[in-house]
Amino acid sequence: MVDVRSAASPDIAELVRLRGLLFRDLAAEWGLPPAASDWRERCADALTELLADDSMRIVVIDGEAGLASCGMAVVERRLPTPYNLGGSIGHVYGIVTDPAYRRRGHARAIMEDLLRWFDDRGLTRVDLHSSPDGQSLYRALGFDDHPGLTLTRRR
Repeated sequence: MVDVRSAASPDIAELVRLRGLLFRDLAAEWGLPPAASDWRERCADALTELLADDSMRIVVIDGEAGLASCGMAVVERRLPTPYNLGGSIGHVYGIVTDPAYRRRGHARAIMEDLLRWFDDRGLTRVDLHSSPDGQSLYRALGFDDHPGLTLTRRR
């Protein structure tokens, strides 16, 4: 059994470390980030604010000498549609497991916790962007292809 807990302020440095691993893993698809960047400090500052935000959930799994895994979820408020009368949409991001702890069910345990959190809030739609490695897990949890094409503008 994997113990998932809510993140707290003392976890911020480890959350930033895990996010760094995520971007390292995504570099093959996204390209290398700019070399000179203060993103880690900005991320730590944002996490400090987000930990107190009730529209967000950040969960972690402890490892032996730091965090083994983390995941984040946010409720985004949008206008109601015929497909989503409440207008709120869940978004999962930042599911990361340190390579030393992979293949132990951490991502599944985190996702199940985050999906329960969304269910408790009555959300009927949850989105995420998946790396190729995560697709089989997410599909097993009920995610499928969105009918719309996602486009991104970067500057």
